[in-house]
Amino acid sequence: MVQTTTTINADLKGNTLRVYVYVLKNGEAGVREVQRALRLSNPSLAQYHLNKLKEMGLVKEEGGTYEICAEVRVDALKGLLRIGTLLVPRFVFYAVLFTLLGAYFIVASIPYVSSYPQVELFYGLVIFGSAAFWFESFHAWKSAP
Repeated sequence: MVQTTTTINADLKGNTLRVYVYVLKNGEAGVREVQRALRLSNPSLAQYHLNKLKEMGLVKEEGGTYEICAEVRVDALKGLLRIGTLLVPRFVFYAVLFTLLGAYFIVASIPYVSSYPQVELFYGLVIFGSAAFWFESFHAWKSAP
C-alpha cells in the first residue's frame, strides 16, 4: 500500500528516515549492511525499519536486499539534490556560481579601482554574498539526515 506524501512525511522520521536515506544513497542494501552502517543495536531493528519503508511503498525486497522503488521529496530532504549516490545541498551550486562570477568580477575590475572607488564596495558585497552561500551550504549539509 502506497501512502500519501502527507502521511509519509509524518511517518518518515528518526531511524526510519536514516534507513531510507542510506538505501537512497546506496541504491540497495541488506539488513546487516544497514545495521552496521547506521550502528543500530541489532539486525531486527534494521529489519523493522526496512519493513516499515516497504509498507509505505518506498522500498521493495528482492532476495534479501532492499532497493528504492519510489523516491519521495520528504521535508527533511527538501534542500538536497541527489546526484548519483550523493546528496548535495542546493546552495552548493549557488555558492560555486556566485564565487566564480565574483572572482571573475574582482580580477576583471582590478585596473579600474583607482578610477572608481565604489568598486571596493562591490568587492565587499561579492565576498559577503559568497560567504553567505557557503555558510548556508555547510549548514544544510550538516543538518541533513
